[in-house]
Amino acid sequence: MANVFAGRAGIIAAGGIIGLSAALLQFAGNPANMGICVACFLRDMAGSLGLHRAAVVQYMRPEISAFVLGSFAAALMTGEFRARAGSAPATRFFLGMCAMAGALVFLGCPWRAFLRLAGGDGNAILGIAGLAVGVFVGTRFFKAGFTLGRAQAQPWSAGGMIALGALALLAARVFLSPDPEAGSLGWLMASVKGPGAARAPLFLSLGGGLVIGVLAQRSRFCTMGALRDLFLFRQMHLFSGVLAFLVVAFVANLALGQFNPGFSGQPVAHTDGLWNFLGMVVSGLAFALAGGCPGRQLILAGEGDGDSAVFVIGMIVAAALAHNMGWASSPTGLGPNGMAATLVALGFCLCVGVMNLKKA
Repeated sequence: MANVFAGRAGIIAAGGIIGLSAALLQFAGNPANMGICVACFLRDMAGSLGLHRAAVVQYMRPEISAFVLGSFAAALMTGEFRARAGSAPATRFFLGMCAMAGALVFLGCPWRAFLRLAGGDGNAILGIAGLAVGVFVGTRFFKAGFTLGRAQAQPWSAGGMIALGALALLAARVFLSPDPEAGSLGWLMASVKGPGAARAPLFLSLGGGLVIGVLAQRSRFCTMGALRDLFLFRQMHLFSGVLAFLVVAFVANLALGQFNPGFSGQPVAHTDGLWNFLGMVVSGLAFALAGGCPGRQLILAGEGDGDSAVFVIGMIVAAALAHNMGWASSPTGLGPNGMAATLVALGFCLCVGVMNLKKA
């Protein structure tokens, strides 16, 4: 089957549709400047499962399951589903933890960094700069021979585990009876105020997530990959998709009255520029060493990549620890242990980069 999203026009169209979907999901009820945020949504899901007790960020986000299932379906239909794993899974787990630690210091994944900018949040500029620096450091490791080894073929059932898990979580969200006053969805926890209580209608979240999952799988949309290719090969292919994502989200926000320029008072954001920058340096480096931003890792997991699934699980574990142990920031500023978590995560990522150099 021909891939219409493989060319320049295809990646631009995919990026634009994803950006538009994010703006529309925000307009429909998702948190401001957070129509889509893989890190924040995984954090909400960890809270919904009771892995942390921050009551304002607990909700079983259907978009995350839909990303995985959309990718899974697209990969099956196009013959691109391949079950594989075994490329330093433990290292990838801890890289996922580091990526989430940095993202929750900044308060957003790379997708949200661009969406925050598209919504007028000037604090995102330093976050995006930090992301670029982190990815650039990763490319220096690549040039020096960095590798986590090759994944090996696995049984088909092993590759389908993450899709099965996504389906189970989605079923729990769809079929459990909500009890808004008690702050629960059956046995799942659900915020009654704060970002976790800001939700688009279920069918819109599910539909938008499926569309994004299919488009991201077909186009290979990836913010980290876009910067990596730009730095290493001077290639604009993936970066043109990221630019389309930003521009379309910006135009949609203007049209929908969602553009509010400034630094102070931005939704789910803080103004500590240094730690906005450093948090995303850590995330960018972790994403580069692991081979994809969190959105791309979800898509790869849907395609059967067990190593990406392990990275995502590491992000979920770190999301829980970030709130239980004071790593995560809030609109009032850094958490009490956010600085320490950022520096430890940065040190770990640098050690991984050095210890996995294999020169020809």
